[in-house]
Amino acid sequence: FGRYPQNTAQESYPLLDFVICHGDFLNSDHEYIHKNESIKGFGSYGDILIRDRKMYVVPTPFALAAGLNGHQTLILPAAIDIEAEDDFFLVGELVRREAPQRLTGYMFDLLSGSIRHTSAVNPQAGKNHHFRAWRLNGSSPEPVVLRTPHLHLFNSPM
Repeated sequence: FGRYPQNTAQESYPLLDFVICHGDFLNSDHEYIHKNESIKGFGSYGDILIRDRKMYVVPTPFALAAGLNGHQTLILPAAIDIEAEDDFFLVGELVRREAPQRLTGYMFDLLSGSIRHTSAVNPQAGKNHHFRAWRLNGSSPEPVVLRTPHLHLFNSPM
């Protein structure tokens, strides 16, 4: 994840900060298999196809942790220990906790434009996932800390 300045008059766009993070920092669930589905019969003539192409929007590391702005940072599961490497030093210990509920489905109402969901208890609720933030030697020692956890809110259930 890299960020560039907005609305610059420069011909080049300098990289302000850069984070490489392990995918488990964003989502530790490896079970779900994405499938694109479709249904025919929409529209006044009944010949329009609706494709269910899921779009996942995850918070970036910049939204999840403080202390990343203006730096180059590496975030890895704590089990991947690079302390033996002379080129990096530790700047943060981060713990992400699994949410109490899991989204299990949704339904979109074409007439009202509303979307409703179903959820279930997360069998891994409360499980902690440990990560470490690293920087190259000579970089800023500014610590990286997890921001206040996002609330796991669901709209009205189905």
